[in-house]
Amino acid sequence: MLDLGFVRSNLTLVEEKLRQRGADPDEVLRDFHAIDQRRRGLVQKLEAANQQRNEWSKKIGALKGEERKGALSADQQAELQDMTAAVGQLKAEIPALEEQRNSADAEMQAVLTTIPNLPHESVPVGASEHDNVEVKRWGTPPEFDFEPKSHWDLGEQLGVLDLNRAAKITGARFALYWELGAKLERALMNFMLDLHTGEHGYTEVLPPYMVNSDSMYGTGQLPKFEQDLFKVPQGTRDLWLIPTAEVPVTNIYRDETLDATQLPISLTAFTPCWRSEAGSYGKDVRGIIRQHQFQKVELVKFTRPEESYEQHEKLTRDAEEVLEKLGLHYRRMLLCTSDMGFSAAKTYDLEVWLPGQKLFREISSCSNFESFQARRANIRYRPEGKKGTELLHTLNGSGLAIGRTWVAIVENYQQADGSVVIPEVLRKYVGADRIVARKM
Repeated sequence: MLDLGFVRSNLTLVEEKLRQRGADPDEVLRDFHAIDQRRRGLVQKLEAANQQRNEWSKKIGALKGEERKGALSADQQAELQDMTAAVGQLKAEIPALEEQRNSADAEMQAVLTTIPNLPHESVPVGASEHDNVEVKRWGTPPEFDFEPKSHWDLGEQLGVLDLNRAAKITGARFALYWELGAKLERALMNFMLDLHTGEHGYTEVLPPYMVNSDSMYGTGQLPKFEQDLFKVPQGTRDLWLIPTAEVPVTNIYRDETLDATQLPISLTAFTPCWRSEAGSYGKDVRGIIRQHQFQKVELVKFTRPEESYEQHEKLTRDAEEVLEKLGLHYRRMLLCTSDMGFSAAKTYDLEVWLPGQKLFREISSCSNFESFQARRANIRYRPEGKKGTELLHTLNGSGLAIGRTWVAIVENYQQADGSVVIPEVLRKYVGADRIVARKM
């Protein structure tokens, strides 16, 4: 969320950044100026009323003291009666003013919560994903002397991916893995966590898989993206299945103030994730690219503002190293203004090559949110040598999306005989060097 004072003082800039994001400033900001003026007027009116009541109350107290001594003149007696009546009237008016002020606060908050983060100056201005900029490419696509197959055909033929039974159990966009297919998913989880904790300096956490509405608000999923979430009403509470570990891990420090000496904090977590994929019907309906439930290893950082872009590069490199150790051809894309997520100030997407589909597919999205999430979640730090506290910066990225990594391995390491070679770094986790068709 953006600071109200910043928006007020930089309204022209905010409008321009919204247009760069492909948003209509009039639709997003609504009657910002009118709402702000009304709210400020009510705040001033309420402050003046409270101040007047306090001043009169003190005078009334003094006059009553004189009255008890029998030293109150007729004029003072009249003044006491007038002020007592006036204070009584103010006491009746103040609750109504407070209600109006609270209503104006809520109206302003509703506007602020729908304003996306402003793109960093290094983000290219663009209207769609076609304006994203490739900044790096690693490796080369594998060469085949046969026509490579897609993962859904290979998975079915090998007997390790069963989408039909998953649909019977739950519905469309769920997956059932068998034997080495299931082991490969688990191997990827362990490999990624071991790499990030053992070599990249992350601390592993295991957060809850359901969160409350405050947590969803803190990272920017609520209120704007409620339709993309799975809601789990429980008595008088509303709980939500997490769409990504970013939500519970970032909210670990919600409403807390950290010491500067603790920063940066780097956390990693494996969790299942759930997304309704609202608005994506008809897209990626085959295979396991776009599922309602999937597994992911997440990377989350809390940093000083002046270090956040350096840490953003490091986090992205940490995710890239997973792909490099697996020998998977990928590219790094700098997202343009219109293709970034709601909360992000700058985002790199890592896209892995899928030979069975003959395209690059996103496998990780690494974002710097600057203070946008920290303001919503009230996560602050105490700078060394300074008084007071400041908002820190939050970052996160997939390190990696496990299901899509599974897809990439199956498609890139397929063999002419229909088997799939297991990358060497995963063999100790899988307990095999190749996936062959299992006996049904």
